[in-house]
Amino acid sequence: MAATRPWGSYIVLDEGPAFKIKRIIVKPQQMLSLQSHHHRHEHWVVVEGVAKVINGEQELLLKANESTYIPAGARHRLGNPGTSDLVIIEVQVGSYLGEDDIVRYEDQYGRVN
Repeated sequence: MAATRPWGSYIVLDEGPAFKIKRIIVKPQQMLSLQSHHHRHEHWVVVEGVAKVINGEQELLLKANESTYIPAGARHRLGNPGTSDLVIIEVQVGSYLGEDDIVRYEDQYGRVN
């Protein structure tokens, strides 16, 4: 089932008790909130487009077939600086994978906790 967000959409491809795999599409010039999670780690693999990533103190530009690991507790953000859709595969691993395990610090859509 696809979920629509102001920045784009995602679909859960597979999940189990301690993992979830999502295909995330970020529309051009959009970005997710600056956020962290208490209970899950995330692995992001870019499959199409260019991703602007904040991962802790690092700021990265990732292209297709490049990836980053985000440990639980790290502040992170995903953005699309390009003119076409950004597509990533996100693998979440952790003891709790609910969408409510999110702390937002900045958000251009007014969704800060």
